[in-house]
Amino acid sequence: MNARHSAVVDPGLQPERTTLAWSRTLMAFVTVAALFLRWGGEHGAVVVLLFGGAIAVALAIGATQRRRYTHRAQAMGQPTGQPKVGPAVALSAAVVLLGAAGLAVILI
Repeated sequence: MNARHSAVVDPGLQPERTTLAWSRTLMAFVTVAALFLRWGGEHGAVVVLLFGGAIAVALAIGATQRRRYTHRAQAMGQPTGQPKVGPAVALSAAVVLLGAAGLAVILI
């Protein structure tokens, strides 16, 4: 393989795709928050806590979006650039916790 093929093929596009994925995730959390509000009359005030949790996650994604994009754009093409796994782990935990809490509200 020559040096031309080892270079980044689409510099700058990968961070945009990542940013779009995080934006879709943000919108999914806003949608889930709206669903939680819709359940408020049927399931009581505990749903307001779930709404608050979903909105908090969405706001956290929005607040860290620019920093995450800048980090990924600067790390492109650098052999030592390591991805940050903390945000993905935190998001995964939030999805599992909010999903489990939502199921508990519905089933109980």
